[in-house]
Amino acid sequence: MTNTPALGLLLDIDGPIASPVSRSIAIPSILSDLVELVRAGIPIAFITGRSAEFVADEVVAPLRTAGLDDALGGGGRMFVVCEKGAVWFAMTPDGPAPTEVDETVALPDEFRAHIRSVVDDRFGDSMFFDEGKLAMVSVEQRTDVSAEQYRPLQLEYNEVAFDALVERGLGARYGDREVPNAAGDIPFRIDPTIISTDVESVTLDKDRGAERALAFFEAQGDLPRVWRSVGDSRSDYKMADYLHSAGYEVAHVDVRPSDGVLEKPYEVVVEGDLIHDEAGAAFLSYWVQKLGLQRQ
Repeated sequence: MTNTPALGLLLDIDGPIASPVSRSIAIPSILSDLVELVRAGIPIAFITGRSAEFVADEVVAPLRTAGLDDALGGGGRMFVVCEKGAVWFAMTPDGPAPTEVDETVALPDEFRAHIRSVVDDRFGDSMFFDEGKLAMVSVEQRTDVSAEQYRPLQLEYNEVAFDALVERGLGARYGDREVPNAAGDIPFRIDPTIISTDVESVTLDKDRGAERALAFFEAQGDLPRVWRSVGDSRSDYKMADYLHSAGYEVAHVDVRPSDGVLEKPYEVVVEGDLIHDEAGAAFLSYWVQKLGLQRQ
């Protein structure tokens, strides 16, 4: 691409793009607007804790049905960072490129097998083991279980996962508690969300994902000076933190401001009373209109 794009987007998936209830893209305009933005040359990266398998099934497949391949064939750029930077793949006009994994941050296979067994034996009525994760170890709330039912069981599971890390001498952090490994390090942490719990390397987060995405885009063409990041959790602000520290003009869109809007040196945007994917849809629609694009 020879022209500098007017905008770049770093998007969390759960919340602003996929419904936190259905775990899928429930608002059709999200798909059409994303495709039109890619067609217009806007580099778009998804920065998520989700697995590559989930993103391929719930995000990439419907985007391709909506015309993404053609938009990419015209010079558009899309990149996907999964597991907060541990796993990634590029999108091409022929579909996803091969998935890459940073094996240096992966949990041991024995720990993964132990957690799978614990979930099956003790927590299977409320959550499931995410088989798609390649570096993290994650469990997720079942869709037939309410948030009120899930929350106390999630807290119980978090304690079990923390104890399992400590028992194996792996070194772990959960909340205010830290137990180092034999070398005095704490390589892993327990990171709960509203629908899941991730056991992950402490080096993984949304800023690492943002750095990886921008490195990919820079290798493909010019980078815009103006960026927007969108997310529903406090950790999602780290995408904007990275962009701001790198000298870009950035604003962050918080689609779940009830958790508390953070004070930052850049603008933080909320979409009125809209939250989650309704806020995400409004944000994308705004930029499609602002850039003078037409949905196909």
